[in-house]
Amino acid sequence: MTRAVAINVGANTNQPGFRGPVFADGTFAFVPIPEPEPTSEPVPTYGDLAPHLPVEIPDALSDTPVHLDPEFREYPFGEAYTYGDPHGVKARPLASLAEGDWALFYATLDTASDAPPAWQSPDWGTYLIGGFRLACDPVTDYDALSADDRDLFASNAHVKRETMDAAVLLLGGETSGLFDQAVPLSSREAGVDANRLVTELSSDSGKGPWWRRPMKFDADATAELFEVIESRDFDRIQG
Repeated sequence: MTRAVAINVGANTNQPGFRGPVFADGTFAFVPIPEPEPTSEPVPTYGDLAPHLPVEIPDALSDTPVHLDPEFREYPFGEAYTYGDPHGVKARPLASLAEGDWALFYATLDTASDAPPAWQSPDWGTYLIGGFRLACDPVTDYDALSADDRDLFASNAHVKRETMDAAVLLLGGETSGLFDQAVPLSSREAGVDANRLVTELSSDSGKGPWWRRPMKFDADATAELFEVIESRDFDRIQG
């Protein structure tokens, strides 16, 4: 039975100081965080991404390298569906998944419209923005991989660092990708308030800074979650 784990990714008010936007039709811009570590090969900068994204990138960030993780094949400069994480708080629940399960990614996004739809939070909110249907079990021992298997992760941001530091690496299959519309996890009232996808379906209580924590979904919850994602019936989850 398919399970899922959702984790926080992408730009925020701490890194690099702004969020990506979500528009009235549900489309959005995923913006990665800066790359804080030295890399063994060139990686894209915010200036490289700027022409491809419907968001204004501050000039001061133009030459700043980005940490393109998660990597989506359809995203600018993406080559595959890969994700890596060195931090146990995210790596452990992701490592508990298996081939065929889902790794989901959520981000905090600024509401771009002065008249947003009722399912969007008024100022900012937390939204599912994409996911990987895992093509293989999570990799927790990169050094033990064959050369061919290492090549599957060659485009990942952690592999491109001078020291590969990911405690877990994920590879998505063909049904992976960014969503066409952002799926709300925040309530219609405020970004800090979780809606029922969090409080009723996930392992998280929705109390405190829930938008920073990994969320686990069992098989039944994952099935219901994808019913919402596929139906785009977001009013249904906002009450």
